[in-house]
Amino acid sequence: MANKEYNKLVRDYFPELMNQKGRKVETEVLDNQKYSEKLMEKFDEEVAKFKSAGTDRLLSEIVDLLEVVYAIADSRGITESEVEFMRQLKKNRNGGFRKRLMLKSISD
Repeated sequence: MANKEYNKLVRDYFPELMNQKGRKVETEVLDNQKYSEKLMEKFDEEVAKFKSAGTDRLLSEIVDLLEVVYAIADSRGITESEVEFMRQLKKNRNGGFRKRLMLKSISD
């Protein structure tokens, strides 16, 4: 069987899930700096997957993207609760995006 290199961040249970399927995986626990770098790469990967997702995969890709955002926040000492609190605060103060407004210009 061929060995395929990935060098990308995976979810915590991924190695066990692959082992259950009879696949052998090699992993490495990252230091803080490398983890931060790989989180940014994972974010870019998930954004690309989200952009190309069909309607059948859209919810799954949104969830994956959100999980990476929470991991980025956690790696910087910010909890999911703090993220959600700030999201609600900004939404209450500035609104969301439901009105579909596009800014065309601002005049002085």
